[in-house]
Amino acid sequence: MQQRIKVVNEVSDLVPVLRAVDSDLKLRIFHKLSEAWITADDVEQEFGKDGGKILAFFEKLKLVDSRWVAREGRRAPEKSFHTYYSTVNINTTAPLTEVSEILAVASMPEKDYGQLEKRIYDAIGEQGRFFSDVAEELKMSTTRLKGLIKRSDKLEFRGHRVERLNGQRA
Repeated sequence: MQQRIKVVNEVSDLVPVLRAVDSDLKLRIFHKLSEAWITADDVEQEFGKDGGKILAFFEKLKLVDSRWVAREGRRAPEKSFHTYYSTVNINTTAPLTEVSEILAVASMPEKDYGQLEKRIYDAIGEQGRFFSDVAEELKMSTTRLKGLIKRSDKLEFRGHRVERLNGQRA
């Protein structure tokens, strides 16, 4: 297996790393993905529907690699997943205020986070918007907004824009 290193150079990139294993279920799925290539069906069979959502979240965060595999007894190949990184290298310098904001976003209770995620989701609309315009409208620091978006399974960055992930609905 190829050894890949996830390099964290920007403080907001800590959010996905911290959120990737913030629950027992995420940790169990992550360990399973590090051991072998498994399909989304395999994950859902072993871990339930939440397992499928977690796998999609890992894919959005680019923490898993995928490939198509042919399985015996099946007509079409299936998408299979495995952890992409084996190591994390954190190499960043940031003001303590930014680090504090990122840690607050990463550890924020789901209910509070959901309200902020919905505000961003509504603010960007169907077409998405430029990142700085969203930060200004919501009166949020760019660090906080980046962290919130990187935590989301409904929002993503596309260049300098914030968009809804794959046309998702709130």
